[in-house]
Amino acid sequence: MIVIAWINFIIFNLSAVFLTYFYILSLTPTIREEKAKKLGKSGEKIWKNATIYRNLGGIFEFIMIFNLILWIWFPIPTLDWKIHPNFLVGLIIGIAILIPCGILLFKGVKDAGSETLKPSKETEIFKGIYKYIRHPQTVGEYPMFVAVCFMINSSFLVIYSSIFIVISVLITIHFEEKDLEKRFGEKYLEYKKRTGAFFPKFWKKND
Repeated sequence: MIVIAWINFIIFNLSAVFLTYFYILSLTPTIREEKAKKLGKSGEKIWKNATIYRNLGGIFEFIMIFNLILWIWFPIPTLDWKIHPNFLVGLIIGIAILIPCGILLFKGVKDAGSETLKPSKETEIFKGIYKYIRHPQTVGEYPMFVAVCFMINSSFLVIYSSIFIVISVLITIHFEEKDLEKRFGEKYLEYKKRTGAFFPKFWKKND
């Protein structure tokens, strides 16, 4: 059982690395296209590959969720820290996180349209919820890992997943923003000034 628990945990960590890696590749087609053209290569295939990378990232994300669920039956004994003796406490907290995050993720996916799974040079995402925050899908999606950890009553996984989220989000957002700046130029820089990355800029001044 301990061997299975460690294998499950290792797969979770490897999947987290691959998720971040493939998401970065899917979020940087403009930069990679520019590099390809400098080498005299066509950049069209890069945009098609971005869709593949995005889907691969999604697969590893589902694997991570599956690993978290398996923790219920195969926890690492020394790290099996319970949030509360009554599992309903963690379950309620998890659901309380899951519902608003799910709504935000749904809204972000809906307003992004095909860009969610198929990046395109022509697609501009400055409408709907994107008028208020630049990364609603990130804000809605990543906390769901923490929600699942609460629901399986593991304080260790809550802490561990939170650390993963902070590191992964900071890395992916850095590369994504650089790519979007190249893709949309001054228009995106102005968009960044008036729109918060994760929260609305309630403090912004009107011109």
